[in-house]
Amino acid sequence: MRRLSKIAAVVAVAALALVGCGRNDEPSTAPDASESTSTGDLCADSTGDGPKVGLAYDVGGRGDQSFNDSAFAGLEKAVGDLGATCVEGEATEGEAESAREGRLREMADAGLNPIIGVGFAYSTSVNVVAPEYPEVSFAVIDGFDPDAEANPNVAYLGFAEQEGSFLVGAAAALKSEADHIGFVGGVNIDLIKKFQAGFEAGAREINPDIVIDVQYIEETDLAGFADPAGGKEAATALFDKGADIVYHAAGASGSGVFEAATEADKWAIGVDSDQYLSAPADQQAHILTSMLKRVDVATFNMVKSVADGSPLVSYTTYNLAAEGVGYSTSGGYIDDIAADLDALAERIKSGEIEVPTVPAS
Repeated sequence: MRRLSKIAAVVAVAALALVGCGRNDEPSTAPDASESTSTGDLCADSTGDGPKVGLAYDVGGRGDQSFNDSAFAGLEKAVGDLGATCVEGEATEGEAESAREGRLREMADAGLNPIIGVGFAYSTSVNVVAPEYPEVSFAVIDGFDPDAEANPNVAYLGFAEQEGSFLVGAAAALKSEADHIGFVGGVNIDLIKKFQAGFEAGAREINPDIVIDVQYIEETDLAGFADPAGGKEAATALFDKGADIVYHAAGASGSGVFEAATEADKWAIGVDSDQYLSAPADQQAHILTSMLKRVDVATFNMVKSVADGSPLVSYTTYNLAAEGVGYSTSGGYIDDIAADLDALAERIKSGEIEVPTVPAS
């Protein structure tokens, strides 16, 4: 598959001074990734006396209109509600493990706390660096500890992606006129297979005979999450096979899926944030819904836990019952089936439906 050129270099931690000022201690509501202003000066302009946050992005970086942008929305809320200051750092495509470790150490040496790695790719580097800074709280979105015992100063913030994907799979089956849908994954790894498994299960809950085609952009290369051209190519192949709705779990590559849906005059389903809200007008008419993965909530909660003096540690899973996943209704395209989806959601929350994490085939 085609590759994107190298993503922007790592933000130099030393270049951003952390300035203390007033803090807003008013209680807050959960952040909303769709309301992010995505301003480039957030960290340079932040002047509160709350936690000094280090946010290390995954491949694709801020501006991916998906996973990383959702984390940024949580950071924005922490700056606004908790008086946080911040430093951002970006991963580069194909970078060595030592680069991630170096980014984390620079943040820790600059006095940042907490330090949040956005994406499972930071799991190993956090496992190496966290013991060197026992007074610093680390977190990894979608993370895991490679060792048998989790580090005492690390929070591993995971999601029940399969549950939210089940709901958009059901939506796809209810809305498909061809009884033929598709899934595009960024990289063929266990995490993305959870999205696929839930999507397939939800669709087959509605229509056991529905045809579901699957295409992965990459097998192991994380560049699959930052390849819009590859996303477009994969989605186009699925539309050409007869699918009329394609769901993606491909990070920044999803913009290519939306392009393919627009050109084919078909439907696409977004992921992580409400992608209807950040898409161009011509693409909005082809985004049926999005599976919401509240990375913004997890990011904000991590910062708030440090501000409250009780940092999160060990494993936390944001599932449907905890409003950690869900679906969007922007555009009004699924208003007529929302009651059906909500009924399915209640069956999942009650345990009546147990959504698989591994695809059936």
